[in-house]
Amino acid sequence: MLGLLACAGTLQAQDASSAPDASKAKTMQAVTVTGSLIRRVDLETSNPVITIDSSQIQASGKPTLGDLLQQLPAVAGNATNPSIDNGGGTGASTISLRGLGDNRTLVLVNGRRLAYDDVNSIPSNMIERIEVLSDGASSVYGSDAIGGVVNFILKDHYQGVQVSSDYGESSHGDGNRRNFSVLAGISGDRYNLIVGATQQSMNSISASARSYSQNALALSNGQVIKLGSSTVPTGLIQNADGTYVTLNHGVSGATSLSDYHTFGPADSYNYQPYNLIETPQKRTNLSLVGDFKITPNVDAYTNIFYTKTAASQIIAPVPIVANADDFFISKNNYYNPFGVDFGTDRATGQSANDFNTRLTSLGNRNIANLTYDLQFAVGLRGGFGESSWQWNTDVNYGKVRNNVESNGFLNYAELQQGVGPSFLNSSTGTVTCGTPSAPISNCTPINLFNINDPNTVTALKKIVVNPLYYNDYTTKQFEASANGELFDLPAGPVSLAAGLSYRKESLDDGTDTPIATGITSGDYAGLCGVVESCGTVLSGSFNVKELYAEALIPVLANKPFFHSLNIDIGSRYSDYNLSGSTTNSKLAVEWRPIADLLLRGTVSQVFRAPNISELYAGTSGGALVATDICDGYTGGHAQACVNVPTDGSFQQLNPQLGVKGSGSVAAGYDLKPEHGKSFDFGMVYDPHWLPGLSFSADLWRINLTDTIVDGLDPTTILNECYFSNKLCGLIHRGGNGQISYIALPTVNLGNTSTKGVDSSVQYSFKTERYGKFTASLNGTYMARYDVEPVPGDPSVATVHCAGSFCPAYGEFPRWRALGTLNWSRGDWSATWTLRYVGRTKVGSADLSQGYSADGVIGGVVHKIGAYAYNNLSANYKFSKYHTTLSLGVDNIADKQPPMFYQWGSNSNTDAYTYDLIGRYYWMRATVSF
Repeated sequence: MLGLLACAGTLQAQDASSAPDASKAKTMQAVTVTGSLIRRVDLETSNPVITIDSSQIQASGKPTLGDLLQQLPAVAGNATNPSIDNGGGTGASTISLRGLGDNRTLVLVNGRRLAYDDVNSIPSNMIERIEVLSDGASSVYGSDAIGGVVNFILKDHYQGVQVSSDYGESSHGDGNRRNFSVLAGISGDRYNLIVGATQQSMNSISASARSYSQNALALSNGQVIKLGSSTVPTGLIQNADGTYVTLNHGVSGATSLSDYHTFGPADSYNYQPYNLIETPQKRTNLSLVGDFKITPNVDAYTNIFYTKTAASQIIAPVPIVANADDFFISKNNYYNPFGVDFGTDRATGQSANDFNTRLTSLGNRNIANLTYDLQFAVGLRGGFGESSWQWNTDVNYGKVRNNVESNGFLNYAELQQGVGPSFLNSSTGTVTCGTPSAPISNCTPINLFNINDPNTVTALKKIVVNPLYYNDYTTKQFEASANGELFDLPAGPVSLAAGLSYRKESLDDGTDTPIATGITSGDYAGLCGVVESCGTVLSGSFNVKELYAEALIPVLANKPFFHSLNIDIGSRYSDYNLSGSTTNSKLAVEWRPIADLLLRGTVSQVFRAPNISELYAGTSGGALVATDICDGYTGGHAQACVNVPTDGSFQQLNPQLGVKGSGSVAAGYDLKPEHGKSFDFGMVYDPHWLPGLSFSADLWRINLTDTIVDGLDPTTILNECYFSNKLCGLIHRGGNGQISYIALPTVNLGNTSTKGVDSSVQYSFKTERYGKFTASLNGTYMARYDVEPVPGDPSVATVHCAGSFCPAYGEFPRWRALGTLNWSRGDWSATWTLRYVGRTKVGSADLSQGYSADGVIGGVVHKIGAYAYNNLSANYKFSKYHTTLSLGVDNIADKQPPMFYQWGSNSNTDAYTYDLIGRYYWMRATVSF
């Protein structure tokens, strides 16, 4: 029933239109709908809200909430999910509304902020409904609510016990999942108590198990080639004459120059079999929701949930890229047959010849993540006598502990010492570290020129380390609020909601292999590389004090062409101790010219203060794909192409660039908040002459300035430096012009503008003979997604992402849609769901856009056709036994994802958008007592 994720206007309008007279409306319970602080009986408001109830969650058959929500048409871009191995691997799923990033989508539970934005950690069996607001809401919720808000409303009462278990497996015989959950509740005149427990697990799927991801592929000179990596176990070594060679196979022990041959494409390394297209995960959740009536006017309440998630990522054996890692191999190393230095001398900062290798003899790198997430809220709420006014006060606490164990890395200091000067000790007949005049004890010389030699393997295994990291994030919030009716106008009462809050967030990063930036000598000098696994010990915090208010003013009612006209105004003042103060307001209008038609519009100010990780994240290393803009360089851009020859001969050796990211504090950058405006204008039509039919459409637009960019895209940095001489200090090249690494700190960068249209239609009808049918179709059209890196500078092009794949921001097809046909009759029910991802493209014919689908030929466009995924499920209820059996198949046609080649996220495709697993079967049994 995934297609029932229809706009609230479609499902809720039927309730509103069936009770048009005021006397009936007064009997309805006033509620607060996401996007507003006002309690009201009108479920159709100025806020475009998608509602998903618990029955729809269960009927979808999705194992996690992330699988469900990431299929919404309003979701786009690079929000993580368990198919992201390299750069993911925590088992988390996040939501990116409007493609603006998960850091601009605010996640709430019962209207309160979460410490952890992984929606998979929220207990699905405790959810009453999910409300998704696809509009900016900073005046209501403060920072982060730019693309929208996802609010999980928990059950507040349940009587009985429900046990559910499901199992799933792909048609390839892998990706097995097992889920088990228990829900129990009791209630009385003065209390309600619900407890729940879930256990979920999902097995890994290797990239080698699917044809599209078995090899690393690229478009080059118009041909599809096996790309591989130039970081190979036989070495990519720059000879004294500047040519690149690699070791012949079958050589043992020490090597000579005759043991090498010129490096060619056939020597590249296929890392794909060591990646995953589904990361393994195991999740356990315990939760409690309860309330107790202390007096007739005062309730005490709490909601608590605790989630433990174990997940891991597996990536190829550790590479050594001497210049990128500031790693130095001495020409006086006994095993070095080339007579030249390799890498970068940290003491002097001088780069020498290139040396790349990969330590396949040590096996894969495995990064195990263990995440503990505790979230609880306790509070009091009540009313003021017989008046309409209600009050609430609560404390919200959240803590996330993430432990990371990185296996398959090396002790950097011991490795560096082992490849320094060494000699054959004539007195012992063994190779010794140091020089004859200054031998070094307790050091084992290492032969990196032949990493498969048994002696080398033994030496390397002695210095393997499994470094540990931890990340503690804590949020504490106090809030007090009140709402009710102020006075009556001819059209109805004026309502007001107001409150205040205080929130403190803190972060503490730690590791057993620390580094300190800025040091130029010593074991942990410089920045963290790939060969070592390390991080910066860093901690920090900030706090914010806020005041807010919102008023609903009924202007007209029951007049010709004005069945109702309401104005909603709100404002929030926020004072951050690090980012300063800001006030953000909204103005919304709701006009019903007739009872069946709602016209709505909202203009609001939005902002986002830097979050805790954007400020205090430490330095870490990695690798990203990018094409060097200095390929074929002939001069004119000296700052961008330092040490690059100007005769046009220069070619990038490896499109996988070393990158070193960090927060703004570690980089010494003064990070500012981002600000903007959000616009939404729409309509909802529920014709009384055809009950069950509903239409809605909303035109939206969001503009941001001083956009916070967490981990710049290397292509953006290269372009900005090349065309405007800005950000050049982030590019680090070796003496031969090859890029050693690119620094990617969190910075403010330019403006972002996006706009589009959301629409939905739903029709529900019932027949006595054939049962009940509900058909729905929701869609999003993205008209614009523009990023202006340097406003006002014509030399730096605006990046146009709508209808395209943009490496830094994700994929943005013009059209996305979700359609469903539901049928039920007696104990039987069935659902067919269609998810549509429209056409898109990789690369641009406009060279100013900075990247081409072809790694060699500029201006090449690789077109991606539209994709449609079909899912089918059926349910039968054994009423006598209080048991429901469900069967389903997802991706019926076993569609494989489109090829993105070198632009894909380690699987040759876009793992953020498409299904990577293929056809998937599942079944579930639910028993209620």
